[in-house]
Amino acid sequence: MAASDWIAGARRAPSPNSDSRPSGTDISLAVLHSISLPRGTYRKAGGGSAIERLFTNRLDPAEHPSFADLAGLRVSSHFLIYRDGELVQFVPLGARAWHAGASRWRGRERCNDFSVGIELEGVDDGEFAAAQYACLRALFMKLQSVLPLRDLAAHSDVAPGRKSDPGTHFDWAHFLQQLARAA
Repeated sequence: MAASDWIAGARRAPSPNSDSRPSGTDISLAVLHSISLPRGTYRKAGGGSAIERLFTNRLDPAEHPSFADLAGLRVSSHFLIYRDGELVQFVPLGARAWHAGASRWRGRERCNDFSVGIELEGVDDGEFAAAQYACLRALFMKLQSVLPLRDLAAHSDVAPGRKSDPGTHFDWAHFLQQLARAA
């Protein structure tokens, strides 16, 4: 595993929910997601996280009634950005994280093969924090420096009708303006 597979400044929480990408695949897409567990509940600063436990197969389904449907689920993402801007990396960039599921982008199936998954702590019908936008901007710029990223899409774009995240409250115009100013 190359050092460039791990982004400097991200806390590492390795997930077993990943595998090898198809040989010769360019990582050209970043997919934005949102998640909170239980729904609408956010981590207290410095506290534990049900999201991290889910992505590392340590979530106890008996911990909360809403977790029953998550029993046995094996999912991950490359990154998670908490509301306070903390960045966690679960899967090295060279590996395929299990984040997009059945998906399609610009005529290509199986987005996990050629994408990086980025989760924002939040819900698809809620606002995101300024610290998250700032962290996401810095992360995306770092990713562009080490990967041939050409596209950025919402989970709802790659899995329409099945997924709605990060939702209508993600401020795409604001985020894209931040990226343009930083470039």
